Amino acid sequence: MEKQVLESSEERTFQYQDSLPSLPVPPLDESLSKYLDAVKPFLNQEEYQRTEDIVKKFENGIGKELHQKLLERAKTRRNWLEDWWLNVAYLDLRISTQIHCNIGGPGPYIEHCWPPKEGTQIERACVNIWHTLKYWDLLRAEKVAVERSGNAVLDMDQFRMLFCTCKIPGVTRDSIGSYFKTETEGECPSHLIVLCRGRVFAFDAIHEGSMVTPPEIFRQLAYIQKRCHSEPDGPGLAALTSSERTKWAELREYLIDRDPKNLTLLEKIQRSLFVVCLDDSSPHATPEDYTEVARLGLIGDPTVRWGDKSYNSIFFSNGTCSAFCDHSPLDAMALITMFSYAEKKIIENEGKWKGSDKVRDIPWPEELVFTVDQKIINEIGHAKELYYKKVSDLQLVSYAFTSFGKALVKKKKLHPDTFVQLALQLAYYKCHGRPGCCYETAMTRRFYHGRTETIRSCTVEALEWCKSMLDPSESTYQRLQLMQKAFAKHNKMRKECENGKGFDRHLLGLLLIAQEQGLPVPELYVDHAFTASGGGGNFVLSTSLTGYTRFCGSALPMVDHGYGFFYSIRDDRIVTNCSSWKSCPETDAEMLARTVFQCFQDMLQLTVAAQL
Repeated sequence: MEKQVLESSEERTFQYQDSLPSLPVPPLDESLSKYLDAVKPFLNQEEYQRTEDIVKKFENGIGKELHQKLLERAKTRRNWLEDWWLNVAYLDLRISTQIHCNIGGPGPYIEHCWPPKEGTQIERACVNIWHTLKYWDLLRAEKVAVERSGNAVLDMDQFRMLFCTCKIPGVTRDSIGSYFKTETEGECPSHLIVLCRGRVFAFDAIHEGSMVTPPEIFRQLAYIQKRCHSEPDGPGLAALTSSERTKWAELREYLIDRDPKNLTLLEKIQRSLFVVCLDDSSPHATPEDYTEVARLGLIGDPTVRWGDKSYNSIFFSNGTCSAFCDHSPLDAMALITMFSYAEKKIIENEGKWKGSDKVRDIPWPEELVFTVDQKIINEIGHAKELYYKKVSDLQLVSYAFTSFGKALVKKKKLHPDTFVQLALQLAYYKCHGRPGCCYETAMTRRFYHGRTETIRSCTVEALEWCKSMLDPSESTYQRLQLMQKAFAKHNKMRKECENGKGFDRHLLGLLLIAQEQGLPVPELYVDHAFTASGGGGNFVLSTSLTGYTRFCGSALPMVDHGYGFFYSIRDDRIVTNCSSWKSCPETDAEMLARTVFQCFQDMLQLTVAAQL
């Protein structure tokens, strides 16, 4: 009896969902004054004057009306942004989202239990998969801890999207199929999909009511691997998920028309827990240089990735691994929480399975054999060709800065995330001789179904400090004063964004209201200042902190002449992931990453000099 009481008093993963506050709409005047402040670094006096006039006109005219309509919308929804954001940021896109929007990152196991070693692919895979399945089990039982920021409970809805979730292409707009259910909600799909050498297999993770064990998973993967290595390659249908969205939607319809059985097979992939990818590559990886494994994780063989799945777990032939995920249903932090759980368990067990070696007589994996014709075969070939052409243009580096990390930065009483953001601003300024408009992700999960807000890191204060660092006549004291001002500004913006007081999502909401009402696009959005400062998806620096764990992920640059810059901050190091397009003559990911490392040192020197 006592135990029951204890158990029922434990927090359940989703128990606070109904009591989370609604996403607020900030006051119009506050958002517009923040916007004006954010565009300053990119305009001369005359341009700024013009933008200020446009903003004033907007505030007293159409902006006021749109704001009222937005407030009306917010009255009837707990999150006024949610559907809009999903559509505008993800589902309406017609480009290849697998290339341009997916996120991915290497597993850090090479640093402890699993250094690269040929022949370990499936023995490591089965342990990793098992811990992930245990996490799924905890989530179904609502035993995954509720996350908090300080005392504030965070929205846990994205955790439902880790499993049994898949994007489905549509001719004009995609949709998300999510089939996860907690134990109290009912039955949840429990099968895994395995991709290997262009073929697709499935097997159930539950046998006679209990989870398959690592030795049993090993048996299934060994069977698949043996068949794939001794028989001809499959057609590689998964490559179609890397196509432009309308194209993939039409081909999917064509497949279903060819044979209704194809729909059953596609639905089996959509509903699966997650996708296991057995990749033949052997990427080089060291704790200081994850470049190759990061690159292959993000833009590797498209026939062994299902680009629309919320989680692909990739295992390379030398035992290194990576994650690859569709970004639409979730942001990286939910994934990182799950990965950190698995990593902790793997370390506790020294990377081994310490349970029973008994293997039950479970059904062999089933191959999902699609009915394809010459047209589909040709289309797969075409999709692969386009994919490789595009990704061969990507320059991506993933290095660890090992001179110091969070411990020393905090000792200097500086916020570690702001430290990296300002170093990046300085590095961009040094490399390009101008300020770089920058998108940093802030998390708005304090609110119901909250996802993100934009922190615009390139502030007037950051720019003043960057200039002082390059001006030989500036004193150390002056530089330090300016750096502290830049830190204070960034920290203030982060807090505001996390508390629903950012302005980018608000401005987007006002624009979408205008569009829904069939009104002309307000002048504010066509003004040079809007685009020059990053608005409308024009940020030259697309950045995110992936937390304070060993997991670092990345995505591609937002614009052709931009960079993707993602980083995780640990006690003793800062691991960075930087990408750019080779076809752009002015960007160079390697150079930016190296310059950022130099800026870390310069900033530390500044704080040291100040203490002398």
